[in-house]
Amino acid sequence: MIDFDPGTAAPTKGTSQRNGGDLVVETLEALGAKTVFGIPGQHALGLFDAMGRGNLHFVSSRVENNSAFAADGYSRATGEVGVLFLSTGPGALTSLAGLQEAYATGVPMVVVASQIPLDGLGARRKGMLHQLDDQKASAANVTKSQRLIQHASGIPSAIQDAWTEAISSPQGPVWLEIPQNVLLDPIMVPPVEDALAEAADNPPRVELVREAVKWLSTAERPAIIAGGGTRRGRAEKSLLSIAEKLRAPVICTPGGNGAFPWTHELSLQSWIEDRHMTDLLEDADVLIVIGSSLGEVTSNYFTFAPRGRIIQIDAEPRVLESNSPGLGIRADAGQALSALDDALAAPVDATRSWHGTTPEDLVKDSLAKVKARLESQDLGKELKFMSDIREAVPADMQTFWDMTISAYWGWSCWDARQGQFHSAQGAGGLGYGFPAAIGGAVGLETVGKPGRVLAVSGDGSSMYSISELATAKQHNVPVTWLIVDDGGYGILREYMVGAFGKATATELARPDFVKLAEAFGVPATRVAPEDVGNALRAGFAADGPNVVVVETLLKMFGPTHLDD
Repeated sequence: MIDFDPGTAAPTKGTSQRNGGDLVVETLEALGAKTVFGIPGQHALGLFDAMGRGNLHFVSSRVENNSAFAADGYSRATGEVGVLFLSTGPGALTSLAGLQEAYATGVPMVVVASQIPLDGLGARRKGMLHQLDDQKASAANVTKSQRLIQHASGIPSAIQDAWTEAISSPQGPVWLEIPQNVLLDPIMVPPVEDALAEAADNPPRVELVREAVKWLSTAERPAIIAGGGTRRGRAEKSLLSIAEKLRAPVICTPGGNGAFPWTHELSLQSWIEDRHMTDLLEDADVLIVIGSSLGEVTSNYFTFAPRGRIIQIDAEPRVLESNSPGLGIRADAGQALSALDDALAAPVDATRSWHGTTPEDLVKDSLAKVKARLESQDLGKELKFMSDIREAVPADMQTFWDMTISAYWGWSCWDARQGQFHSAQGAGGLGYGFPAAIGGAVGLETVGKPGRVLAVSGDGSSMYSISELATAKQHNVPVTWLIVDDGGYGILREYMVGAFGKATATELARPDFVKLAEAFGVPATRVAPEDVGNALRAGFAADGPNVVVVETLLKMFGPTHLDD
């Protein structure tokens, strides 16, 4: 059970006068927010004073970047909007790498940043603490939009609009900032009683659906790439129906992992970086691409050269045809696939084949080729390690993966089963796994679905968020954190050796992670790779946070985009 410390609804002594901060808290509560992540700061004190009169649960991280990751994990685990409170200047800027991940992955968040007093805004250098020439401009690359609220009466509507924008596809974080005096000054605005935010409709154009159906009705070798937008659009049911009607093989990108049943006879799983899969997809005469730009990883590092026609569905118009020409359909993936499914005829006849091979046999043969390639590369330790983790993790557990070799394996080999697979592949920054898992576990408790989650990091990435052991301990968050310690930035070491024959600046001095965790009051154990499964099971059975450390050097499977 997570230890919540909710605020009281009654005003505390000396703070009974409502201010702009109260309008923020009241509006968020009216919109359904229950939990906020962040760190207090001087110019944001009006927000925190107001929380003492409200019912929002506050989770204070130790670094703002980790607060952003936690709000991201909260949203991914629950499907709700993540809410983040930030202070000015250094606090706001420190959050940006975390917001880049949320923006790249399409995670709905409302970010409320404080600002210096109104009379200090602009390019004047008054010498105020934390002063920036234009703070919100710093967030322009990592949020959908940025707003400065200059009067308390504008707070409820601005937050309602921001919430609406955050949940409208393409979803993402929205930035609001409120000056210190607007948060603190007494107000005459009455308490907020209701607020309504509904996602903007984003259906596909009728003529585009009609054209797509025409292509698919005459296709001999259709295939599907399911990207992260498939999951964000909750399009899994329609995807399954379309795949079965077309008898089309389906492969999931790292972001789309879990969008299609792993063991289905049409599932190519997630081996998107394998040349056998690239060859198959290139041979499709019609390829449906859902919620993916066909970017670096999905295109097997831009070696993918499709010979057939592409139907690309994405809520973000800038994604359409960004890497390959095709029929671009700008729409929410859920709405688009539902419309496509309704428009498609009954299942095709049983004679469909890929050059004389049934789609189902093609899938089976392709997976067998991938397995044979892996088995030829002396990867027994790695395959067993990932298998042991998978078998130890309950089928419905959500997992959060940092940018580490284990996660790169997970992108391709992890069967999410009834759980969800979350990783930082959107922006690719380090430090995501543990704070996002904290946010995910807090979120599950908040929405009435309490459960333990797993975080997976390397020793390098874990140091980005090691301070959040204090957060996990303070709130008694049920997170098991697996740290795979190989003494450095393992994937960069491997890349450099492969490219230059030696690695430079990849080796790391690191702490004794077991003793360090115990210093935070968090139980920890160190085990050999072959014992990881039992150690994880013990951690899952415990209360509160715990850490499992495995000292081992894992290798990646050989890159196939370099094959002749």
